[in-house]
Amino acid sequence: MEKYFDIEYIWSSLPQLLPFLKVTFLVVGLSVLIGSLFGLVLAFAKMSNSKLLRVLANAYTTVMRCTPSIVLLFLVYYGVPAFAEGLFGLDLQDIHTGVYVVLTFTLQFAAMMSEVARSAIQSINKGQYEAAVSVGLTPFQAYRRIIFPQAFVVALPNFGNGLISILQEGALAYTIGFVDVVGKANLIIANNYNTHQLEIYIALAIIYWVLAIVIEKIFELLEKAFSKGSRSLKVS
Repeated sequence: MEKYFDIEYIWSSLPQLLPFLKVTFLVVGLSVLIGSLFGLVLAFAKMSNSKLLRVLANAYTTVMRCTPSIVLLFLVYYGVPAFAEGLFGLDLQDIHTGVYVVLTFTLQFAAMMSEVARSAIQSINKGQYEAAVSVGLTPFQAYRRIIFPQAFVVALPNFGNGLISILQEGALAYTIGFVDVVGKANLIIANNYNTHQLEIYIALAIIYWVLAIVIEKIFELLEKAFSKGSRSLKVS
């Protein structure tokens, strides 16, 4: 490693890194989308009258919370093909690495969002649901028209925090050979014979700082906008 620090290398490496953000965004987007749907299912399981569903949903969340992201990534990457071949005789060696990355962070995000959704839904007064059903709405209509819009506003801050968390945790995908923005940074370092490592990682940190700040500001604006709409609805 060279023994000098070249600040110009930070800015010159950014154009090489930025194009690979689309890969990072794709992974995060799919993980958040599928994970949110799965998390909502888990949330309703936790609130169901079935003790078995509640136990299974809570156990899943506990296991995901207690498993470090990198360990979960390795378990999925090495475990899924092994079980598929051992139990079903399926060869998954040709599956793209990105599939395992998305699966890993979908499972993790679902556990996170199940608690966010459950707490948001339970924060809404039950009397509103009962009143909606009493005037002829179906349970589905009551949730869609009354409960979900209010719970959405409550869940927004925690959803934004979860999104930032998954964005950061997704940086671990390079450990199984996945080339996103972090993987590209490591390729640049390897191609440069391990020189200017500090500058490249600073450039990478700048990218993640900017993304996190932008996401945080967007969710702050969304929260203000939806909260204002919610207040005006209550007044009317």
